[in-house]
Amino acid sequence: MSQDLKKKQSTARRGKAPQAPARSKTRAAISDWDEPAAEERATRTASGTLSDWIFQMRRKTRRIQRRWHHIVREVRKHNFPESERAPILLVLFAWNMLPMLGSLLREKTWGRRKQMFHAMERLLAKIEQHRLHPAMFLGIGCTSAVVIAVCSVYTIGTTVSYDGEVIGAVESQSTAEKARSRLETITARTLGESFTIDDSLIQYSSGLLKRQDVMDGETFEEDLSEEIGLVTPAYCLYVDGERIGATPYEGALEELMDQMKSAATNEDTISCEFAENVEVKEEYVPTNEIMNLGYLAETLYSTKTAEVTYEVKKGDTWSEIAEKHGLTSQELKALNPGYDINKLQIGEVLTLSASVPYLTMTVVQRERYVDEVMYDIEYTDTANLYKGDYKVTSPGQYGAADVLATVTYVNGEETERTVLSSVMLREPVTEQQLRGTKERPTWHPTGTFRWPVSGRVTSRFGGRKSPGGIGSTNHKGIDIAAPRGTPVYAADGGTVTYAGWMSGYGYLVRINHGNGYETYYGHNSSLTVSVGQHVYKGQQIARVGSTGNSTGNHCHFEVRYNGVAKNPLNYL
Repeated sequence: MSQDLKKKQSTARRGKAPQAPARSKTRAAISDWDEPAAEERATRTASGTLSDWIFQMRRKTRRIQRRWHHIVREVRKHNFPESERAPILLVLFAWNMLPMLGSLLREKTWGRRKQMFHAMERLLAKIEQHRLHPAMFLGIGCTSAVVIAVCSVYTIGTTVSYDGEVIGAVESQSTAEKARSRLETITARTLGESFTIDDSLIQYSSGLLKRQDVMDGETFEEDLSEEIGLVTPAYCLYVDGERIGATPYEGALEELMDQMKSAATNEDTISCEFAENVEVKEEYVPTNEIMNLGYLAETLYSTKTAEVTYEVKKGDTWSEIAEKHGLTSQELKALNPGYDINKLQIGEVLTLSASVPYLTMTVVQRERYVDEVMYDIEYTDTANLYKGDYKVTSPGQYGAADVLATVTYVNGEETERTVLSSVMLREPVTEQQLRGTKERPTWHPTGTFRWPVSGRVTSRFGGRKSPGGIGSTNHKGIDIAAPRGTPVYAADGGTVTYAGWMSGYGYLVRINHGNGYETYYGHNSSLTVSVGQHVYKGQQIARVGSTGNSTGNHCHFEVRYNGVAKNPLNYL
């Protein structure tokens, strides 16, 4: 039975050998498959040698791929693939050599491990032969422990004294000398003059010291600097490159900046930043420049001398420039004495401020509030009113809206407001007005005043020293200097209620403008109008002189509202 079985298995193995018919079928199939390729090659012949070469390369590539796939399949079936080509034989040979190389590598590694094990066993045997007596071993251990303990607590170091006072201990004299040299350089640079430490004031002594008493070079340098007292390591606050102050306390300046921001913010704050570049630097400063933090905070909240200027452009007026920059005309005049406010020249530079804050804090807040909504106005024309006059027949009422906005404040002053949402709570009520259509007489007041004469203001409204003891110390108007005979014009249209001599005014013209305002024109040399005469704005009414209580040719100009004197500069 077993012999028959072996014959059958041998026959079966022989049946797995390459079979000519199967290979013939494969070649036939390849030939059939290559027929279209042959036709393709025939068609490409006309296109030139390059096309033939590409075709041949593609064909060889396909053949190699088919052969490689066949070898892989044979290997997976644990058959030894057959081939007569040398490259393929080399690849197959190398492939089958890999297991043998792996076995050799494992044998070599294991041999080295055995050698190491034998060496360890021999070393342990030698140690066993020279084992120390327990008492000797204990003594050596105790001695080593004592040495280690002493070395961990004590060390060799150098104690440094300055002018009889011990500064501290360092690891060596060279460390102290290096720190001394650095301090001399820093002190000279900080004070702007040469500086050296007197050799007779500094002493060194070496010996056994506790490790905890030995300081590093930087700490010794700071202690020596403090003992000398000329410069001090400090934390300096710089604003746009300018040093504002210094403190020896680490983190104090950062905390001060945070406190300033906290004071200007709340739970609705979106952002809070300084417009300037604020830096904290650690450096040496002269000891006398160290300041108290409270004084430093006061300095940051104050202002410094630095002019803010504005260049006059075409179309600018004095009052518009002042209003645009949050000043009154008088404040702008005080900052720019000697300027003629009626004759601004393009390109002139005006001073807007003589001081600016050290820090500019910009805070953006989210605000929610109820805002008034402006009502509309409807007009009805009427011939019963002059042009430019209006009369309310039905007053309007403001509406109300719930507003959410982001507001930007610069040093507490609002500079920008952006409305994010607005919900109407109450609709506004439209106001009804009558609008005049009747022609206005030329002498009828316009409601605004012009300068009565061009010239320099020599005396302002309010308290003053009486020039030469002449005139009132409570000046009810302004004096405008001008040559004798210069025309004086009506500041606005109205009716002349006085024209003649009046005590200290000299020759005076008084005009009632019919709207509660009256204007006075005093010290004239002659008059060109009479009582009851209607005059229009800009009409000549007199000539400049120096009559009455006067020290020179000028026009005294007053503005009165319901009998009360007002500052004319607020109306011109």
